[in-house]
Amino acid sequence: MEAKKNNISVLMLPWLAHGHISPFLELAKKLTNRNFHIYMCSTPINLSSIKKNITKRYCESIELVELHLPSLPNLPPHYHTTNGLPPHLMNTLKTAFENASPNFSKILQTLKPDLVVYDYSQPWAADSASSVNIPAVQFLTFGTAVVSLAIHMSDDTEDKFPFPEIYLHEYEMLSLKEAVKEAPGNKYSFDEAIKLSRDIILVKTCRDFEGKYIDYLSNLVSKKIVPVGSLVQESIARDDHDEEIMQWLDKKEKCSTVFVSFGSEYFLSKEDIFAVARGLERSKVNFIWVIRFPQGERISIRDALPEGYLERVGERGMVIEGWAPQATILQHPSIGGFVSHCGWSSFMESMKFGVPIIAMPMHIDQPMNARLVEYIRMGVEAARDEDGKLQSEEIANTIRKVLVEESGEDVRNKAKELSEKMNAKGDEEIDGVVEELVALCRNK
Repeated sequence: MEAKKNNISVLMLPWLAHGHISPFLELAKKLTNRNFHIYMCSTPINLSSIKKNITKRYCESIELVELHLPSLPNLPPHYHTTNGLPPHLMNTLKTAFENASPNFSKILQTLKPDLVVYDYSQPWAADSASSVNIPAVQFLTFGTAVVSLAIHMSDDTEDKFPFPEIYLHEYEMLSLKEAVKEAPGNKYSFDEAIKLSRDIILVKTCRDFEGKYIDYLSNLVSKKIVPVGSLVQESIARDDHDEEIMQWLDKKEKCSTVFVSFGSEYFLSKEDIFAVARGLERSKVNFIWVIRFPQGERISIRDALPEGYLERVGERGMVIEGWAPQATILQHPSIGGFVSHCGWSSFMESMKFGVPIIAMPMHIDQPMNARLVEYIRMGVEAARDEDGKLQSEEIANTIRKVLVEESGEDVRNKAKELSEKMNAKGDEEIDGVVEELVALCRNK
């Protein structure tokens, strides 16, 4: 189904984090292929980082719209993003974003879109849209199992969560409570943002493996939950840095190598780096590991790793600082596993490309995603000790199980099967999304 030639315009407002902006942009691309016109609204620093992902094919149908946050002395414009933001400024950024509401209202009055799509904790965006009679729909970039458990936990009920496979260890519960305190918005704004979504809520997921959680969430919030699919980012053109990585991978045997990455906004402690390093070394498996350090921290990879590490692993390991083309690497035939923090976008990429996961969740939604990985048999979690500390021996054993040992064959086969199922569906979910959005705009 299509919107008639550019006759539906949608303004999108994601939270100021790459893990939110990226799926919003991928959804935008899918919608423009059905003749929607998209205004992608964010801060100048965030928009400058996504320009390269808007290829010639999309440059006329996706317009970038700058949202200027109020000036604050401790929050200069280069901090109007979570990328590289010092953690103590997260609440300040959240407040500045909310206080940009008058600027957002002016944008709506100028552009007059037919629809607003907003993120998980932005009731003010829905209110602004409603005040000028524009329908607003929430788009959640988390899985429905996670959102369902979060709502269930916040409802102050004594009833047990009906899906015992999705749970948190005590140390994860404590970490989550801390993260919720620091997250943008609060329980009220999260609940209110859900309540204000017009008739439906879009969620980045697939019915194939989250069907029962989709139905449960729909009952919890009394709205139709519309899955939008995996929204895996298209691979962009390679540069010399990427070519060097690909040449290194080309020398490795099929499915002999793990890709190791903990996302774009999580930094391992020195203790965690050492545990992962020793686990990779003991596994005797080839690896390509992306390590990130907080902005402004001057530390070399050699200093961050155990003494003599790079010499000991030699050609078996490649350690990269900062960034690597994750989707391109995961598609390489030599990759047989993904040591992952289980961020939702990484989960989806693994599934799309049929790469089993060695789950090492760090915080927020990741532990729940890791439980889902095990439940659908797409991977195995590397167990921590009772205090939540990583164990190098467990890491090594889990890597070997998933990549090498006979006991991991079921996981390897399941990852392929889930990938084939997901890729066979194509854009079925997007057709459903288009139908819902067209109906909303017609009935406003």
